[in-house]
Amino acid sequence: MAGDPWTNREGIEEYNIRWHWLQKPSSSGFTAVLRVRDEARSLPWVLPPILRSVQHVILVDNNSTDGTPELARQIARNQGSEHKLEVLSYPFEVSRCGPEHLATYPDSVHSLTYFYNWSFSHVRTRYALKWDGDMVLSPEGEQVLRDLAWQLEGVGGTVRMALSSVYVESPRVAYVDLSYVHGELCGWRNVPEHTFVKCFDWEHVRPWSDSLLRVPDWMCFELKWLEADEFDHWSDTEFETGPLFRKRREWAVIRALLGGTDLPDGVIRIESPRDVHVVDHLQQNYVTMRHRGSAVESAFDPAGNEETSQQLTEKTQRS
Repeated sequence: MAGDPWTNREGIEEYNIRWHWLQKPSSSGFTAVLRVRDEARSLPWVLPPILRSVQHVILVDNNSTDGTPELARQIARNQGSEHKLEVLSYPFEVSRCGPEHLATYPDSVHSLTYFYNWSFSHVRTRYALKWDGDMVLSPEGEQVLRDLAWQLEGVGGTVRMALSSVYVESPRVAYVDLSYVHGELCGWRNVPEHTFVKCFDWEHVRPWSDSLLRVPDWMCFELKWLEADEFDHWSDTEFETGPLFRKRREWAVIRALLGGTDLPDGVIRIESPRDVHVVDHLQQNYVTMRHRGSAVESAFDPAGNEETSQQLTEKTQRS
C-alpha cells in the first residue's frame, strides 16, 4: 500500500525501507550516496570534492574495521561540512557479486538489492547520485557536478558518468588505463520510478530515462590499490575467460602490474613530483591527461537519447 515500508524477510523492523518520497516532498539538488566498507585509504581524496559539489552526502558504512566512519566525520569537520554529511550503519553481511548475489533473495537484508534500496531511501533531495568510495573528482569535475543541480532542475532525466581506472602502486607511482572507459548510470530523480532490482551478477537501478545526460569523461577517476584485493566483493573471480569485459580488463591490468609482465595497450605509468602524492598529482592534471589520451569507451546502449552537459545547459536556458 502507498506509504507502507518495504519489509525484509528477516523481520528486522529497524531496517525496513521507508522511502522519503512517500512521506515528504524533496528539496532541490543532489544527494551523493556512498556505500562503503574499509575505504579509509581512499576517503581523503574521495570525500572532500564530493562534499564541495553536492547539497548532501550520505555515507552508509557496511562493517568497516579501518575507521572509515570516524575518518569521514573528521574530514567533514576539517572542511566545515559537518552539516552536509550523514553517516549511517548497515551492520549485515552483504552478498558478494556473482553467484552469491544470485542465490540471495532480493528482500533479504543480506541482498545487494535490498542494501542499495535501503541506502537510497534516505535521500531527501530531488536527485540521487550513486557515488563509490573510490571515485575521485577532478577540480573541473566539481564544477560540472555543481552545475548539474540547476541544469537538471527543470529538465529531469538520468546521468551517465564515464570512468577510467587508476592503479596505485606507491605514493608516487600509479598507472592509468586511458584506453578503456566504462560508463555507469550514476544520477536519477528521487522518485518511485527509480528503485533497484536484482540482476544476474549485481543490482541495477530502473529504468533508463528518455533523457540521458552524458557528463565529460574527465570528471572523475576510480582508485584501485595494488596492495589490496580489488575483487574481494566478487564470489566468482574467473574473469579471465568470463563474459564481463570490464572485469577481464581490470584482471589483465592488475595481473600484468603484479606479475611484472607487459602492460595492455593504453595503460600509462604516472610518477608524481617529489613530496606530491600521485593521487593529488592526478587530480590536478587529469583533464589534460584525458584530452591527450585516446579513450575507447565500452559498449553502453541506453534506451533514449544522450545529451552532453553543454546541450543540457542550452536546453535549460531555452526553457
